[in-house]
Amino acid sequence: MIFKSGLRHLREGFKGTLRNGWMTFAAISAVTITLLLVGVFALVMFNVNEISENVESDVEIQVFVTRTAEEANVEKLGENLEQIPGVESVTFSSKEDELENFRNQLGEDANAYGTVEKDNPLHDRYIVKASDPLNTETVADAVQSLANVDKVTYGQDYIDKMFAFFNGIRIGGLVLIVGLTLMAMFLISNTIKMTIFSRRREIEIMRLVGAKNSFIRWPFFIEGLLLGVFGALIPIAVIYFGYDVAYSALQPSLDQLNSDIFKLIDPSILTTQVSLVLLALGAFIGIWGSTTSLGRFLKV
Repeated sequence: MIFKSGLRHLREGFKGTLRNGWMTFAAISAVTITLLLVGVFALVMFNVNEISENVESDVEIQVFVTRTAEEANVEKLGENLEQIPGVESVTFSSKEDELENFRNQLGEDANAYGTVEKDNPLHDRYIVKASDPLNTETVADAVQSLANVDKVTYGQDYIDKMFAFFNGIRIGGLVLIVGLTLMAMFLISNTIKMTIFSRRREIEIMRLVGAKNSFIRWPFFIEGLLLGVFGALIPIAVIYFGYDVAYSALQPSLDQLNSDIFKLIDPSILTTQVSLVLLALGAFIGIWGSTTSLGRFLKV
């Protein structure tokens, strides 16, 4: 009995979707346009978030050791740096290494600085990374208080502005996606309300012959589900194939920067996740729109 009733609801749901041609088209179009915007912004936001996390994780604290510090004191400083709360890693670069890096950067002009090797003016240096990039300033302040530290740099002004910029993008993107989702729910709800209003006599007749609310509600529930799912199919296809094309076009150019920071998320990972979210969102919007719109007609 339950199985037959379920089949009946499915059949009526499909019939209702096909019978109301223009209304169905309007509802699916509303879901399609809005979910397409949500999907595109979601792709952009995921990639911006990935790049921002890469940039933040690349933040380093440069600790220049006092030139007069003895070797034992330099080693002790390294041990003290590792003991600071919030420090993820400590890397040492001797002044000889620093000079070699300097000469490598100069290339052919390095010979002009040959006399520098006799009296190396550079400092031993420690490179410190905080486990949480947001705690960089706190860690830097703790480093500055240690003995045999000549100077601590981490680009404070730049880092603060960068963190504020990325946080603004994240918050703005989240607000935009939520706003688009709410707009989609509003559009689909109003469109389905028009569909149900045009069938109010059908609903009244079913109520007059004694049909229960659940019996009346289920076909519309399925109809809303179908509208949401069908409306999500085009955005999913555009996202799935469009992002793959965009990735293939943009990532080679970013690779030329020779940096691990500017890496887009692999399509095989991102498009599947976004597609599932869009499908679930479309189904939810369709169901929510149909059930809330039908409620007023089922009141006694």
